[in-house]
This record gives sequence, structure tokens and C-alpha cells, in this order.
Amino acid sequence: MTKLHCIFMQGVKKPFREVIDVAWGDAQGAGIKPLTFVRQVLAACLYPQLLDSNRLPTDVKQKARGLLSECHGGSMGSYTDLPGIPQVAREISEYIARRDGGDPPKTGNIFISPGSQWALQNILNLLVHGHGEVRSGVLTPIPCHVTTIESLHSLGGVSVPYYLSEEHGWELQMEELNRALEYAKQVCAPVALYVVNPGNPPGHVQSKKSIQDVIRFALEKRLFLLVDEVYQDCVYADNVEFVSYKKVLAEMGPPFSDTVELASFHSASKGFLGEAGLRGGYVELVNMDPDVIKYACTIFSKDTAPTPGQIALSVLANPPRLGDPSYPLYEMETQQMQTMIKANVRRVHEVLDSLPGISCQPVEGGAFAFPRVDLPPKALQKAKEMGMEPDTFYCLRLLEESGAFITPGCEYGQKEGTYHIRYTLLNDIMLMEVCAINHILINCRHF
Repeated sequence: MTKLHCIFMQGVKKPFREVIDVAWGDAQGAGIKPLTFVRQVLAACLYPQLLDSNRLPTDVKQKARGLLSECHGGSMGSYTDLPGIPQVAREISEYIARRDGGDPPKTGNIFISPGSQWALQNILNLLVHGHGEVRSGVLTPIPCHVTTIESLHSLGGVSVPYYLSEEHGWELQMEELNRALEYAKQVCAPVALYVVNPGNPPGHVQSKKSIQDVIRFALEKRLFLLVDEVYQDCVYADNVEFVSYKKVLAEMGPPFSDTVELASFHSASKGFLGEAGLRGGYVELVNMDPDVIKYACTIFSKDTAPTPGQIALSVLANPPRLGDPSYPLYEMETQQMQTMIKANVRRVHEVLDSLPGISCQPVEGGAFAFPRVDLPPKALQKAKEMGMEPDTFYCLRLLEESGAFITPGCEYGQKEGTYHIRYTLLNDIMLMEVCAINHILINCRHF
């Protein structure tokens, strides 16, 4: 529960009927229906009697039988192998090969977990030393999801911020990475660089050249690359495409391709699958020492993903293909979702950017916009008197007046003196909220 939720739950009558949550990237929580194929496979695995009926397409039955054959006792209620169902690891490996080209990676380098953040926590466990005279540090982007930074701090590590350039569409700039690294050397022992691509919350998608620059930087500075790629299927801008760090690393050849250590994270919670409640994610480890891989296996064996989450990963990695009975419906549902989100991207940027006091960089990918809010001096003073960050005060006013729940930029980090809000692209009810934003902005100017 956020601070805004706590402040708001006071039982006072409000001028609206319900709270509209436009803060979180929960697709199904925002009203987007789950993909039929996912639920059919889950249903067949949970209730295998359906496999003997004619109520499910043949490819659903085939997939469910394959998954159940690798569950002990033929039941998804049993413990799965560690770190997961073998078929799911094989499908993830083949998925990576289709995405990047080349041979499928070893399944022993793929670790399934209850989510990408869970996997990141485990990898940080391998890298970070929080005791002794010098603590380990990780370069982390600002803005950045707070869960990552909290995970690092819980291990005693140091989060060293590098600021994405808002003036250049939230791009990652090498000058800023170098600045952050030099600062890090004064306060910790930097061991890793964390990158989010596509960005959360700012929605920037890195170019191939940018990725190459980061890889060169990692090799030169001997940093482990932690790459969050959970929104890789969510790219909306024209002439922009997602390219994985692993693919670019392989194309660069030696000494990069066989030296730079990389962990790439993905999840069934995000993108068009949107199965956040099923809890399934994975990490692929590249160029990591085999002895460390063995230790990683021990760590991941303590928290295997729930079986429904692993089944969702199976669909993510190996969805229906052209010619399969389920393909037409799967394609129609994913295209409808993509069309809706693209339309929301255009509406959010155009409308927010047209409002006085708000500026919004173009969103290229991900699930959020991160517009900047310019608050008048009287509003800043009022926030100070109430002991709040200015954008928290702004979001609270928005919640109180309209019922629109939006998270403040201070929860993700931002340059001093700037204020932002994070706004989900998944809701199909945008205009009412942006009108409310305009109303609150006008009110703020009267403080």
C-alpha cells in the first residue's frame, strides 16, 4: 500500500463514486481480458478431464499434455523439478534463439522464478557484498522502479544513480554513466550496471548503437550487466524496434561476446500476456563462470515459480503459430490489445502535452508515460507546509478531487527541482483523467 492509499483511506465522503487506478501496470487489473489460449491451457492442466472432451482446440490439448507429462504424477499440484518444468526451460531457450538468431542457449543458464524482480534479487545476491569496509555498488537508472533499489539496499549494497536525459527523450547517455561511475568509486566498489529497456517508467527504447556503447562501457569498466527487458514486446513508436542486449553482444564478437557477463530478465506479468498474478519470470545468464552458475542454481532452487506461472511462461515462449487451430483467435486478441495501447499512447502524449503546466516526452515502449508537472510556487509552499514532496501533494489533490489515483515521480527518482507523475497506458478511460489533471493544475495556481 502506498503513502497515498494510507492518506486517502480516512472515510471522508468524496465527490466521485470510485477510485480510478491509472498508476499500475497491471493489465488485467485495468480491465484487459486475459488471452484465451493462456486460460485454456491452464484449465486443461488444472482439470485434465477436459483433455478427453471436444471443448478445447487440439493445440491446447497437445500443449497441456506435454506440460503435465513433465509434472510429477502428471499433476500440476505436485512439486516441479528445480528450478522449473523442463519443457518450459526448453521453450524459453528456443524462444531466445528465434528472437536473437543463433543456437538455443543451454537450459542450465536459464533460471525460472516467481517473477523478474525475484530473479533480479537472486542475481544481486551473487554480486553484492553489503558488509566490510567497502560495500558493492550498482549503477541504477533514474527514474527507476523502486523495487529494484529496495532489493539492492536490503542486501547492504549501494545504489549509484545515473540520470536518464529527459530533454533527449529519456535516453541513456554515456557521459552520465561515466560521471556516475567516477562518483561510485568514492563511496563503494561498483560491480554492476542495471539497465531497463524499454524503460519503466519513462518509456524510452534503446537503439542498437546505444546498446553497443553500454556493452563497450561494461567491458572497459569490468561491470556485470543487469538488463530488465520485460517490456520487450511493448514497442509502439514508428521506426523503433526492440533489440536484445544478448543479440547485440553476440553480433559484436570477441572480446565482447565471450567476456561481458550479462543477466537478461523477462516476465509473464508484463506485455500482452499480462499474467501478473500468476507469478512467472526468468533470467538468462550469459558468460557467467560455470562454478557461479552452480551456486546460482542453489539460490534459485529455494523459490521456484508457482506452476501456473511456469505455464504462463510456456505460452509466452511458445504461443500459437500460423497454422495452429488457436492462432487466429490468439492473433486477433493480441492485435486488438496492441491497437488499443497504441491509441492510448497517442492520446496520452497529445492531451497531456497540450495541458498548461505539463510536458510529456514521446513514449516509445513500455506501459507508462512519465510526464513532467510544473507546479506554481504557492503549491510548492503548501506541500512543504504539509511535509510532502510537491508531486505527492499534487497526486493527493488529484485523488481527492477526481478519484484518479496516480503515483508521484518522487517514488521513482528524478532530478532535483523537477516533478513528475507515472501514468499507465493500459486504461481505456484516459480523457476523464487528463481533464481532471487540468482542473487540479488550475486550482493549484490559486494557492
